[in-house]
Amino acid sequence: MNKSLFFIGLCLTSLSVMADDVAFGRAKADAACALCHGRNGVATMPGAPNLAGQQQIYVAEQLKLYRSGARPNAVMNVIAKTLTDKEIDGLSQWYASIVVKVE
Repeated sequence: MNKSLFFIGLCLTSLSVMADDVAFGRAKADAACALCHGRNGVATMPGAPNLAGQQQIYVAEQLKLYRSGARPNAVMNVIAKTLTDKEIDGLSQWYASIVVKVE
């Protein structure tokens, strides 16, 4: 097989998987996060941070810290404790995919 065709196929597969993770993350966020962090990652509750546009690696790391208890927060420790690595990846990709416009 031609190496460039293989590479293009691999890239397209990766984009498809990432799109699936973003859609999965959005569905999970609507179910578990939207009450405090808003449907599009803009917080609706005082004291809750905006997550829209945050870097994927940052959101994933913070959720893992909440899950382990290394980052204490009464609400987030309970919520994150139930999250799987796949759910954390999806959530972090969803919030990172949101484009924030500043005017």
